[in-house]
Amino acid sequence: MKDEISPFKALDYLRDNAEEYGRCKANVIYLQEFRKSKKSLLMNQSDLKTESAKESFAYAHEEYQDHLAAIRVAIEQYETMRWMMIAAQAKIDVWRSLESSARMLDKAVT
Repeated sequence: MKDEISPFKALDYLRDNAEEYGRCKANVIYLQEFRKSKKSLLMNQSDLKTESAKESFAYAHEEYQDHLAAIRVAIEQYETMRWMMIAAQAKIDVWRSLESSARMLDKAVT
C-alpha cells in the first residue's frame, strides 16, 4: 500500500494542474456573472411591455438556455478538477500518516 502512494506524483499533479484549476474556477465565476448581463441583453431585445413579460422572454430564450448549459459544463469541469486536487492532497496526507506510523513502529522495535 505504502509503495503505491507517491507524494511526489501527487505534488507534481497539484503543481501541473494549478493553472487549469484557476482557469476552470474563473470560467465558472465569469459565466455565472455574465448570466445577469445575458438576461438584461435579452430583455432589451424584447418588444413586450411589462418587465415581467420581458423577464419571461429572456429566461425562455434559446441563447439564455445555451448559456445555462455552458454554466453546467463549466461547473462540471471545475468540480472534477477540484476533487482531483483534493484527492492528490489526500494522497499526500495518507503518505504522511503512513510514514509517521512507520517511524513510530521503528522506534517501538528498536
